[in-house]
Amino acid sequence: MQQTRNLSFSFLYGHSIITYRVGLIFFLMVGLCSCSSLPPSGLSGVNLKIGTNVTPIREIKPKQDNQAIVYIQGQVEKQAPLIKQWAYQISDSTGKIWVVTNQKNLGEGSEVVIKGKVRYRSIPLAGKELGEVYLEEE
Repeated sequence: MQQTRNLSFSFLYGHSIITYRVGLIFFLMVGLCSCSSLPPSGLSGVNLKIGTNVTPIREIKPKQDNQAIVYIQGQVEKQAPLIKQWAYQISDSTGKIWVVTNQKNLGEGSEVVIKGKVRYRSIPLAGKELGEVYLEEE
């Protein structure tokens, strides 16, 4: 048993253990620093991006079939109670959109990610179309 122990540490004879520790720390630091060159995973401090499938609000267009499902991310600006639901105006750096949902605990100023169907409500008034695109949360 003693002979086996001596063989396993024989590489240390003539070298300081500090040299190995410094070398190990060096390789760990290089390894950690090299990870920073990877593309961002989607989470980035103030401009929180949850994933690549988040749609900027300005790109949301009404669809004929009303079956388009999108994810949006933004800040709650306004809220309006409905009969059994709530409507929230969500804004990001590209625009604003209303979202109809059953959630009633979204406070103004909170950051949210919502999945919903794109809807369009036509409002013809005096020969003009004043309809608006909104999301209905899934």
